Amino acid sequence: MTHDTHSLVAAADVSGTAVYGADDSRVGTIDRVMIDKISGKVAYAVMSFGGVLGIGGDERPVPWNTLTYDTGLGGFKTSITEQQLRDAPQAETGWEANRDWHDRTYAAYGTVPHYI
Repeated sequence: MTHDTHSLVAAADVSGTAVYGADDSRVGTIDRVMIDKISGKVAYAVMSFGGVLGIGGDERPVPWNTLTYDTGLGGFKTSITEQQLRDAPQAETGWEANRDWHDRTYAAYGTVPHYI
């Protein structure tokens, strides 16, 4: 993603964008975004983390409202720790339609669900 100052970005351009922790260290990378078809709101960023050079890493959907774009870093900032990522529910088959999974995921990150 570029360091443009405008506020709109194509979903495809979010893929590959770095995510940084509170200490500005790189936590992971956004693979894709998940958009609520009814509300049109971005619900999750599916983020990869861990591993070396993209190999052996893990993947977790994280609530979009836990990310803030930082123009200075050219990526997203989050207060989510790597341990929270590891402890959060993994994306299992059918997670997109599983309300219990969503509730557990938002609880793991201590944030309000996109559907409330």
